[in-house]
Amino acid sequence: MAAHQHDHRHDEHDHAGHHHGGHGHAKHHHGEHSHHHHSAHAHDHGHTHAPKDFGFTFAVVTALNIALVVLQVAFGVMANSVALLADAGHNFGDVLSLLLAWGAHVMAKASPTRRYTYGFRSASILAALANGVILLVATGAIAWEAVHRFSEPDEVAGMTVMIVAALGIVINGVSAWLLLAGQAGDLNIRGAFLHLVGDALVSVGVVVAGGLILLTGWHWVDPAASLVISAVIIWSTWGLLRNAVNLSLAAVPHGINPDDVRAYLEGLPGVKCIHDLHIWAMSTTETALTVHLVMPTGQAGDTFLLQLSQELHRRFEIDHPTVQIEIDGDGCKLAPDHVI
Repeated sequence: MAAHQHDHRHDEHDHAGHHHGGHGHAKHHHGEHSHHHHSAHAHDHGHTHAPKDFGFTFAVVTALNIALVVLQVAFGVMANSVALLADAGHNFGDVLSLLLAWGAHVMAKASPTRRYTYGFRSASILAALANGVILLVATGAIAWEAVHRFSEPDEVAGMTVMIVAALGIVINGVSAWLLLAGQAGDLNIRGAFLHLVGDALVSVGVVVAGGLILLTGWHWVDPAASLVISAVIIWSTWGLLRNAVNLSLAAVPHGINPDDVRAYLEGLPGVKCIHDLHIWAMSTTETALTVHLVMPTGQAGDTFLLQLSQELHRRFEIDHPTVQIEIDGDGCKLAPDHVI
């Protein structure tokens, strides 16, 4: 998880030695002014690309999709269609995605506590992770049932399948349109948006499958469509899951080139070299950075740190930098890059 809950080291003298400095998780003092000399903290509190308040949108979209899942499960059983059940599974993925994203969105706004010094921003990363895992498990169960159907194909009510799947196209289309505004900046909202778009397309496939069954009487089309849908779910979920795993392992977020950040910091006036550079995600929308800058002249006041903070935000969308200034970096235990 990106934002560990270490609150036991509110050290006023950062330069006395960071025992766990490599993780940078405990060195983030909100509302604290930058220390001069050896240790300095630069903060930019403008979370400009955090998601807007999607509470009402989430509520509407979630309600629509829960209704759709209930309908598709009920009619899927009545029409004896695993394709409709798979489509319901896909839509249930949306509901999960929306509920998790909504919950994480609410938690991200919670104020930090004494122990959870970052608040609960990283709940959004856990939500994306849980969403991916639950979807893959549900999809496995539906695919298993579809495979069994090939050996004993049952009669399927094609017209019912077509009508209910068409309803799925409408609801998913409307839901995706409602979420469109928030999907660019947040992994969770993007995940929910992609599921909705995927579902609308999948429902098109189910309408086609229902039509084929009506025209030809080929009942094997139903489990075949179910397997195709399962493959679509796995394919679309895999990227989200991989991204969430990377963020939970405190990897540099996708879209930030660590070499560019390093080159920028090394090129700052007065900086001889840098070490202990870490860039990680505090949530699906916020990025933190910690670094030690070796500046032999030692001239790094508030202006330098403020400009550095603004530039990191402007160039890389890094909003939580914590910078330590060292006059002579030789004595720093964290100086070699292989030391964490």
